Parts: sequence; structure tokens; C-alpha cells
Amino acid sequence: MRAELDRLWRLERPQVTRAVAEAAAQGDRSENAEYTYGKRRLREIDRRVRHLRNRLQVAVVVNRPPTDPARVYFGAWVTLEAEDGEVRYRIVGPDEIDHEPGYISMDSPLGRALLGRRLGDAVSVQLPDGVRNVKITGIAYTAIP
Repeated sequence: MRAELDRLWRLERPQVTRAVAEAAAQGDRSENAEYTYGKRRLREIDRRVRHLRNRLQVAVVVNRPPTDPARVYFGAWVTLEAEDGEVRYRIVGPDEIDHEPGYISMDSPLGRALLGRRLGDAVSVQLPDGVRNVKITGIAYTAIP
């Protein structure tokens, strides 16, 4: 998030601001597509910058395993046995789910159902396409190959 904020604020926003100023200097702004697009892009950048700054104020970096590594907490790699085979997920925050395959948000129905559970627990979770039953067969707090 910090890298994206830095890129938006230090690189992209100044470039777009210069482009808007150049487009505005050309005269009639009502029919100037570069000016209109630039102003719209500036609003998008500013909205994203505000969002990132707000998220960073409350973000907490978790860089060590929990005191009870036999339970599922934030950051855990969880191996589940389901009707359709074995699957592996990492429980992450909502800002991280797009970064890697196999990451699920702690706010998702499955993520919420897994939090606090132990190895061997059976979990039933209501998903949009029906109830899914899984059994926790592995919990790890280091990367699993």
C-alpha cells in the first residue's frame, strides 16, 4: 500500500497535473478531451490516495506467529479437506487478497468461519452457492511450497 501511495503521489499525480495544466492552456475546456480526462483521472488518484492513507493509519503489520499456532489466525496457511479434494488458503486482510492466488480475506464467509478453529475441526460455512463442509487438516504460519 505504501508503494502504491508513493507512486500515485510522487509520480502519477504530478504527471497528470502537468497534462491538465497544458490542456487548460489550450483554451476552451468544455470540448477539450485531454482536460476532461485529466481532471477525472486526478479525482480518481485523489480518491485512491485518501483511501490508502486512511488504511495505512489503521493497518497493523503482523510479523510473528500467534501464541497458539495450533489455531487459525490472521496470516495462517490453512489446508482443508473438502468433498472435492484438498485446498490450501492463506488468511489475509481485505487489502491483500488480490496479490497471490490462494489468498482469502479474513472477512470472507470462509475466512470468518476458519478464524479461531483448531487442527481437525470440521467447519460448515454458508456460501452463495450452498453450504460447504471442510475439515482443517493443516495450519502453518510459514510459507508452504
